[in-house]
Amino acid sequence: MQPTATVLVYSDDSNTREQVRMASGRRPAPDVPLVEFVECATPAAVLSELDKGGIDVCVLDGEAVPMGGMGVCRQIKDEVFNCPPVLLLIGRPQDAWLATWSRAEAAVTLPVDPVEFAAALASLLRTQRLQSA
Repeated sequence: MQPTATVLVYSDDSNTREQVRMASGRRPAPDVPLVEFVECATPAAVLSELDKGGIDVCVLDGEAVPMGGMGVCRQIKDEVFNCPPVLLLIGRPQDAWLATWSRAEAAVTLPVDPVEFAAALASLLRTQRLQSA
C-alpha cells in the first residue's frame, strides 16, 4: 500500500475545507493510506494542482462561489486526462441527481457528517488504489 494519498479539497469557504479535514482525520479507514490534503479556493487553483499530477481523490464543494463544485467537476472530467475520482459536497440530498450530471463518483451533503464523509472518501481511495495497481 502506498504510504499516503493526496486529496484535493476545493471550496471558497475555509470552514468547509476544515470540516473535510476534520471529518477525514489522518486516515478515513484502517485499510486505506494516510491522507494529505491540498487545499484550493479557486477553480484555477484546482486545475493547476491537477496539472501537476499526484492527486488521488478530489473533494469539491458544490456550494462554492463563484463556480460550484458541480461545474468544476464536469470541467475536469472533460479536460483532465485520467481525472481522479470526485467526491462532491452538496447542499441538499435532492441535489444528488446534479452530482450524477457532473459525473462525480460520490456525493455527501453539507454540513459534513464525519461518518458518512469518511466512508465515502475511503471507498473512493480503495477504488483508486485498485485502478492504480
